[in-house]
Amino acid sequence: MKVINLSEQNSVVNQYMAELRDKKYQQNRLLFRNNIMRIGEMMAYEISKTLIYKPKTVTTPLGTIDIPLSKDDLLIATVLRAGLPLHEGFLRVFDRAQNAFVSAYRMYTNREHTEVGIHTEYMASPSAKGKTLLIVDPMLATGGSMAAAYEALLKTGKPSRVHIACVIGTPEGVEVLRQTVSDDTTLWCAAIDPGMNEHKYIVPGFGDAGDLCYGEKL
Repeated sequence: MKVINLSEQNSVVNQYMAELRDKKYQQNRLLFRNNIMRIGEMMAYEISKTLIYKPKTVTTPLGTIDIPLSKDDLLIATVLRAGLPLHEGFLRVFDRAQNAFVSAYRMYTNREHTEVGIHTEYMASPSAKGKTLLIVDPMLATGGSMAAAYEALLKTGKPSRVHIACVIGTPEGVEVLRQTVSDDTTLWCAAIDPGMNEHKYIVPGFGDAGDLCYGEKL
């Protein structure tokens, strides 16, 4: 699996990440969601450079011109609910892509909230067979939710290529994916933080993406 960490490059993504991490900035959910979407747009643009292109003749009012256009049949999949703003950012760039949604969420399995399991109960997706599959989810902490989504989506058909995109990841999450996905998968991260605390939250991270986007849950 190839790993691309955008925080190792100097770009405007670092500005968006600084704002997402800022406790004062997080008080405005609209601004928080907007920055998640903008990171999705940036990642989609970077991924667009890896697609397969073929020239297409376009007729203008004054003549014709050949323009390279992507041949990839794209399927954007996200993990509910935290993945929705990132998904929207990708969809703004790849506006002709098909879409898939997976309900995969963490559940603490002990009283101390230090061990987690992953529960998947719903998926809506077309076949992934032959498509370029983009799985987007802001958080890659333990890696369990992303691995569960990947395995569920592959049951619909084998994609031609797979890209996984997250806003913040951990070395532990990266390693779980490395053991789960095919070798030709590419993982895109806006940042990879040092690790997790005892409750499996990314540190320093920015907190719970779903809560920060949409409000606290029971």
